[in-house]
Amino acid sequence: MKKTNHLRELMDYAGGHRHLTCLSLLLSAASAVLALFPFVFLFRIIQEVIAAAPDYAQATHIVHNGWMAVGFAALSIVVYVCALMCSHLSAFRIAGNIRKALMAHTAGLPLGFIGEMGSGKIRRIVSDSSAATETYLAHQLPDMAAAITTPVCMIIMLFLFDWRFGLVSLLPVILGFAAMFKMAGPSMAEDMKLYQNALADMNNEAVEYVRGVPVVKTFGQTVHSFKRFKGTIDSYYEFVMSYCKKCRPSMLSYTVLVNSAFAFLIVLALILVGGGPVAQPVLLNFIFYVIFTPLIATAMTKVMFMSENGMIVADAMSRIHSILDVVPLPEPRSGKVPTDNDVVLENVTFRYTGGTTDALRDVTIRVGAGETVALVGPSGGGKTTVAGLISQFWDVAGGSIQIGGINVKDIPKETLMDTVAYVFQDSRLLKASILENVRLAKPNASRQEVERVLHEAQCDDIIQKLPQGIDTVIGTKGVYLSGGEQQRIAIARVMLKNAPILILDEATAFADPENEVLVQRAFEKLSKGKTVIMIAHRLTTIKNAGCIFVLREGRVEESGTHDTLVAGGGLYAKMWRDYQTSISWKVGGTK
Repeated sequence: MKKTNHLRELMDYAGGHRHLTCLSLLLSAASAVLALFPFVFLFRIIQEVIAAAPDYAQATHIVHNGWMAVGFAALSIVVYVCALMCSHLSAFRIAGNIRKALMAHTAGLPLGFIGEMGSGKIRRIVSDSSAATETYLAHQLPDMAAAITTPVCMIIMLFLFDWRFGLVSLLPVILGFAAMFKMAGPSMAEDMKLYQNALADMNNEAVEYVRGVPVVKTFGQTVHSFKRFKGTIDSYYEFVMSYCKKCRPSMLSYTVLVNSAFAFLIVLALILVGGGPVAQPVLLNFIFYVIFTPLIATAMTKVMFMSENGMIVADAMSRIHSILDVVPLPEPRSGKVPTDNDVVLENVTFRYTGGTTDALRDVTIRVGAGETVALVGPSGGGKTTVAGLISQFWDVAGGSIQIGGINVKDIPKETLMDTVAYVFQDSRLLKASILENVRLAKPNASRQEVERVLHEAQCDDIIQKLPQGIDTVIGTKGVYLSGGEQQRIAIARVMLKNAPILILDEATAFADPENEVLVQRAFEKLSKGKTVIMIAHRLTTIKNAGCIFVLREGRVEESGTHDTLVAGGGLYAKMWRDYQTSISWKVGGTK
């Protein structure tokens, strides 16, 4: 996509403020022109002083020209400030609208995509990529207009006074840009993309690392235990260092050449003088160009960075589109509402984005209304994938999933969310009060309803120890909850939702023994009269399930009741023996 297309797209987000961007460009260009007039009046002052020497009393226009130079300089600043005011108003509106569009689109995407991309990467795109467009529009785009206008006017002025000095003044600029071509050429766009990728990977892994700090502290590990995080840091360091070394010769040559115009001017002046007396016109032009040419370095450097700024905003828009271009799950073909709570997976096949093998292959599972079933098996067998597909975190690649005889694709999203409740193994609470966290499931719930479900979810001991009870804000002033306590609050939230189908994904995984007992009691109340699908590694928690499905490598290897599977001597029987052995071990290595 071309840069002009990026700008056109950004203007689409500006709404009624797009005219402010155009106005800012015009004002910035005008400011650049006005900024050159002080040099004209400075030239007149020099010209008058040299002409009047040694009788400086004849130089009667110095004060006038001086004030004119000050006036144009001040006017240039005022016009430039107006340009920035216009560009900032438009840029803030555009960045805000981009963030709104991203969040609105993200809210409609399947949860599976959000989990695959990572919360850190999404946060960086929403925050940093939109901020990059704001910086580009508020500062870099107006400066670009000035950067283009200034060299054009400067070239005219360089040749207007003395074409010989003007031509010599441009030589170091031409040589400098020739030196920079290797660094700022076509390869720079790819380097910029690699840099942003390295930065995004490091940011994403940093978020995941911070979340794992409790584990690091518990087991006394160091950063080296998180190889992925350390690997992203090393990759970022290696890329930045290699890129800096690659750019060093070109940047050094450019800096030396573009700032050495005065040396070229001295050589020309010596040639023009030819060893004789210095002619007044030569001296006058030489002094003017020595004062004026440093602006060339500043102006041309801005021009040089225009391409980099364009690459940055192009990369930002590419990352923004990595979210906006993701197609949400198709809207239901009809607004059917399930009249029953049975769940059927029929020959379901699914593969994750970028995966090389199917996560599920030809899986068939039937769960009757009001029945409790369990999904067990080795890690990576597909248990969580099955649960996610029922909630339509992703769409199946083959086969179908039905609730109450209706394909989940035909059930409106809101209805599906009201029908299926999902309790994650690491349920998270927002930085808000207990009341607000529970009300997420039912915003119009009364305070009495919230208190009731908290009581049923065995949360009385949590509420009693909090300083403001259910109005206590979690995560502030030292108020934090353990994993098991957070899980009980999350269960209360699901209770308030009162969905007829319940999915429990390792819901007691992070609970200590005391909390696990309370969580299990909460589950007993939560599960009454509901269709329950449990994922568990603690096999004692699913012994009484109506049917246990054993998944391995994306297939249902066996199914049946606990007693039937143990007697069958298959994979489940082996898992049960291993589990019994593990829980029988005591401290000290004796049974």
